[in-house]
Amino acid sequence: MATSQGWAKAVTRVAEEFGPAQLPIISGQLPTGLEGTLYRNGPGRLERGGASVGHWFDGDGAILRVHFDGERATGTYRYVQTQGYQAETQAGRLLYGGYGMVAPGPWERLSGRVKNAANTSVLAVDDRLLALWEGGYPHALDPVTLQTEGETDLGMTGKTYSAHPKRDPVSGYIYNFGVSYGAKANLHLYQSDATGRVVQESTIPLPGLPLVHDFVLAGNYLIFCVSPIQLDFVPIVLRLKGFGEAFDWQPERGTTLLVIDRNNLQLVSQGETAPWFQWHFSNGYQEVNGMAVLGVARYPDFQTNQFLREVASGVVQTPAQATLWQVTLDPKTAQVLESVELSSRPCEFPTVDPSMVGQENPHTYLALHRLGLTAPRELLGSFGRFDHRTGELTEAPSVEGSYPSEPIFATGGWVLTVVYDSQRDLSTVDIHEAERLEAGPVCQLALPGVVPPGFHGTWRRA
Repeated sequence: MATSQGWAKAVTRVAEEFGPAQLPIISGQLPTGLEGTLYRNGPGRLERGGASVGHWFDGDGAILRVHFDGERATGTYRYVQTQGYQAETQAGRLLYGGYGMVAPGPWERLSGRVKNAANTSVLAVDDRLLALWEGGYPHALDPVTLQTEGETDLGMTGKTYSAHPKRDPVSGYIYNFGVSYGAKANLHLYQSDATGRVVQESTIPLPGLPLVHDFVLAGNYLIFCVSPIQLDFVPIVLRLKGFGEAFDWQPERGTTLLVIDRNNLQLVSQGETAPWFQWHFSNGYQEVNGMAVLGVARYPDFQTNQFLREVASGVVQTPAQATLWQVTLDPKTAQVLESVELSSRPCEFPTVDPSMVGQENPHTYLALHRLGLTAPRELLGSFGRFDHRTGELTEAPSVEGSYPSEPIFATGGWVLTVVYDSQRDLSTVDIHEAERLEAGPVCQLALPGVVPPGFHGTWRRA
């Protein structure tokens, strides 16, 4: 029987807003010239009135902003004031369904209302910060105060916008997608300008009713790997299950590959390959010969969904670990030419330098499971850098009971993580030199309050 781990103290408590406040330095010193803003998003509240949500994905989104002006760092933490958050605050109880739950009351359940939790990622565009959640529209926030301005459709005709947009560092265009469910599922593709406004979109039918969470920009293509998961829509319609409870793993279907022309958002090719599941890709690019290469944190099955459900309770018993893989395919036929495990070290949240998105990247940064941990009880407890030129994995020093977030590459060659230290019951911002992770953080800053382990973030240069 698994027992509650250190991370549970942060995940299961209700996080409190703070700031703006100057962050004190615990150790080291701020790098000279570090100027810009780190944003992170994740569930800050998983309960109301003594009742808990059904899945980690159902918690209310809260945004951390850490601004660096070259001399000091200032931190602010605010909940996204979604309509659902405000209504549940007023009622003092849960009112809505979500990814992993149906609404708790009979009348609320009958309405079929699902809360846009705005809890998964962030996108900094123009003079706005967008809080993303793939089941609905983004929420626009003031990028300095984090005041919520409300939902925005960005000019798209689709009703959903995923939490994993890809920004082309050369053109400035932003690519994203959304999925709609009904008698069939459709993939809505979006191309946006630098302000986030959709300038081109298209719709492509999906095989059955799958779960699609992420994709890659690889040179001239957008590539989707659609895992063999199918939604049983009947219990959804009857209000008996949430979406996350109604997905069924069907490995016999294999993984469907969809290759999209990034210029016109039209399907180029479609193929099938071995079954696997992924939440996240690291990056994609095209080789000189035109072949496409994808990096992916790959799971053998869909047990990860149950693991993440259990995280919300503070006690996990289901093993689910991904490893870093590389897939090479012919974009004209969607035929997989090679699929190789790059590292057997369990990992998640692979990221790259934003200036390398869609291009060949020498390094992938990723959160890691600590060596020697007792699976499946622990969350990610370390992070590192995989060198694609040498095949070496360099790990940053970690302390037992500490839980770093997804590593974010910042301008100037720095990697930032938000860390929860369960032994000190403290959240910190750790700054590492990207080329010397093994040396440990060059600076560690204390946050005014505990920020629970969350999902995704971004760096906005000054």
